[in-house]
Amino acid sequence: MTNPKNQTFTVVMPCYNESKNIPLILSRFEKITANDNSQVELLLVDNGSTDDSPATLASQLPQFSFARSLRVPVNQGYGFGILEGLRACQSDYIGWTHADMQTDPSDIVKAIDLIKQANYPEDIYVKGLRRGRPLSDSFFTGGMSLFETCFMGTNLWDINAQPNIFHRSFFQSWTQPPNDFALDLYAYYMARQKNLNIVRFDVVFPPRIHGESKWNTGFKSKVKFIKRTIDFSIKLKHSLSHSAKEI
Repeated sequence: MTNPKNQTFTVVMPCYNESKNIPLILSRFEKITANDNSQVELLLVDNGSTDDSPATLASQLPQFSFARSLRVPVNQGYGFGILEGLRACQSDYIGWTHADMQTDPSDIVKAIDLIKQANYPEDIYVKGLRRGRPLSDSFFTGGMSLFETCFMGTNLWDINAQPNIFHRSFFQSWTQPPNDFALDLYAYYMARQKNLNIVRFDVVFPPRIHGESKWNTGFKSKVKFIKRTIDFSIKLKHSLSHSAKEI
């Protein structure tokens, strides 16, 4: 195993029309990593943005040596942007979090500290656990978590919590991950299937500073999200059942 002192980390942030948040992300990340000796890289994926995100990244990134960007010309889904970023990672530990500033960049440092405290194991999966959310959102999350836990046959709670950090070898074992919001479910479920040490830690989930959610825009959007997640769960379970029969 690599000497712990040389471990590196890359965190992917998919950015779709987040031009106003990008300067905040970079300045906040710089402050929280200033006194940290870890080799942490921030990979901002411009996921087919139609606002000023490309220009903002071009003007801002030269000021921050820890960050780089990747352009996805056409938005093909939340998961697609993350996957493109993960494929471009060369660090020992990789993962992702959101760029909407509802997930505090300091949570990334907390996740990395948990990996350090465990002496850099390759079988660790660190994932946030959201606190301080509106009651309606907590009820929605609880309902979806209960369904997925029962349907998939393993404990899957607060599936969309951020950040997610893990060893790159785990990512390299994935086959046909989804390109949409079901990616969080896929990664969490695969971590359970491979018996990784899943470490959860509390994160605060405040309101957005700029912009609007790309999916959580009301009751109809939640229903649509539920349908997509259930559809993917059925496909994933069927795929795993089919693979088991072939073995």
